[in-house]
Amino acid sequence: QVQLVESGGGLVQPGGSLRLSCVASIRIFRPYTMGWYRQAPGKQREWVAAITGGGSTSYVDFVKGRFTISRDNAKNTVYLQMNSLKPEDTAVYYCNGHPMTFDWGQGTQVTVSS
Repeated sequence: QVQLVESGGGLVQPGGSLRLSCVASIRIFRPYTMGWYRQAPGKQREWVAAITGGGSTSYVDFVKGRFTISRDNAKNTVYLQMNSLKPEDTAVYYCNGHPMTFDWGQGTQVTVSS
């Protein structure tokens, strides 16, 4: 059973930055397109960004130019660098395959507030 462990969240002021990490216990990681998702209070979980095994990336419009997804296939890890954070980015952030492939991990809380 694949486990996804997210980390790196926290409390940050508007305009600040955070870097999220997700380690996947996948025997062979590279073939999987991986994604980051988020769920704000009272809202449905939504897709944020994705990266193929070869490094091609895609983003939802409202994070383009602010967030960068990357991966290290040797470490079974996918990252999300988040810059210029806004209060509306407050959510629990999750990683998973893209489209969703595995059971969800516990996520990591990101709170953007002054």
